[in-house]
Amino acid sequence: MSEETGTERTEEFAQLLRELKDRSGLSYGTLAKRLHMSTSTLHRYCNGTAVPVEYAPVERLARVCRATPQELVELHRRWILADAARGRKADQGAARGPAQEAGADGTPVPGQGGDGEPVVIDTAAAAVPPRRPSWLRRRRTALIASVAVVAALGAVAYALRPTAVRAGDTTTPTVTGTLDVGEAPKPSATPSPSESGHMPSASASASPTGTAASGDARSGSSKGDGKQGANRPATAVPLAVAVRPYVYDDPCSQHFLVDSDPEQVGPPANEENAQRWSAAYGAVSSGEQRVALTVQGTGEDTVVLNSLHVRVLTKGAPLAWNDYSMGVGCGGGVGTKSFDVDLDNGSPTVTVKNGQRDFPYKVSESDPEVFYLTAHTKAHDVRWDLSLDWSSGDRSGTVHLDNTGRPFRTSADAGRPGYDYPLGGSEWIERVGG
Repeated sequence: MSEETGTERTEEFAQLLRELKDRSGLSYGTLAKRLHMSTSTLHRYCNGTAVPVEYAPVERLARVCRATPQELVELHRRWILADAARGRKADQGAARGPAQEAGADGTPVPGQGGDGEPVVIDTAAAAVPPRRPSWLRRRRTALIASVAVVAALGAVAYALRPTAVRAGDTTTPTVTGTLDVGEAPKPSATPSPSESGHMPSASASASPTGTAASGDARSGSSKGDGKQGANRPATAVPLAVAVRPYVYDDPCSQHFLVDSDPEQVGPPANEENAQRWSAAYGAVSSGEQRVALTVQGTGEDTVVLNSLHVRVLTKGAPLAWNDYSMGVGCGGGVGTKSFDVDLDNGSPTVTVKNGQRDFPYKVSESDPEVFYLTAHTKAHDVRWDLSLDWSSGDRSGTVHLDNTGRPFRTSADAGRPGYDYPLGGSEWIERVGG
C-alpha cells in the first residue's frame, strides 16, 4: 500500500470521528472528559495526526455520540485500515534506519502525549547519538570480534571433548540441538498471536488432509493444498480473525452468572474490561452471549467466506448461580443486523437476524468484514465454539474460533437471583421483580 493510500485511510477514519463529534453537539473538552482522555489527544484523533492503538476508545466515542449500528461497523472497518496503514509506516521507518528517521535537530518525537496516554504519531523520528571518534569505534569492534572468536573456539572445544564410556556401557552417546553454521532456525508450527491489533495469524497444514490448530482462541486451524503466492509461506492462512467474546448492545444487555455472593463480587465491568472481569470471577454469560468477529485478508488475494458453523461441545442443566447485570437504566435497544444461534436447538445452526445478509462474503486486506453473532439459551448450560469455512483460488480451509483457547459458555438464567449495581452506588442491590 502506498504512503498516499495510507494517509487516505487515516483521513477517512478521522473524518468519520469528526462527523460523529460534530453531530453530538459536544465540545472537545466535554467529550474528552466523558471519554476519560485529554482534549489534546481527542484533537489528534479527530484531525488525523494520531490513530488509537486500540479500538476500545474509538467505540466509546462512537457510543457517547450515539452512532448507529451501521456507523459502528463502518467506524470499526476504517480503524482497522488506518491502524494497518500506521503499522506499515512504522515498519518502513524502522527499515530506513535511525539515521534517516531522526529529525532535523536530532530530537526524537515522543510516543506519548503530554498526559501520558499512548498516542501513535504518523511522522516518527528517532534521536541520533553523537558519533564517537573512528579510532574508538575500531578498537571496540576489534574487541568484540576477539571475544566472539574466543567464545566460538570454547564452544567447539566443548562439543569435541572426549566422552567417557564406562566398561560394559553399550549406550551410544547422542547429540541434541545440533545446528549447522548458517542454518536458519525452523519456525514453530503454531506462531504466537499478535497483541497489537488483536488480529492473530492462523496456523495451517501443508497437507491436503491434515489440520493444525493454533493455541490462540482468535486464531484458527486450516486445511488446504498449501499453494500460495511466491512471496508468502505455503502454509499461511490468507485471513486473520479477531474475536471479541463479550459485546454490549448497551450495558444492560450483558448479564453474567457468578458463583459468589454480592459481597464478594466487584463493581460491573464495561465492555473493554468484560473479559478480564469474567475471568477473575469465573463468570459465565447469562441467557445470551453476543460475539463480534472481525475478518480481514492478509494478502492481495480476495478470500471468500463460505459459511459459519456452530458446534456444541457440552450441554447440561443451567447453572444455579447468581445473575449480575453490567448496567442499569438503559432504554430499549434497537435490533441490529446480526447472526443468531439458538443453543437449545437439538442441532444449532447460524441463522440471519434483523435483515443480516447470509453467507458467502468476500474479504481482503483492504476490505474487512465485522460479523455480530448472538447465541442464547433458556434451558441449558452450553459450551460451544465456531468454525469459519474459507476459500481463495484453489485453496480452502477452516478457521476455528473460541474464547482465548476455551469454548464460549452460555447458561440459562431462569429463576436465578438477580443483582444490579445502581449508578453512583457502592454495592450490589437485589433485583426486584426480575
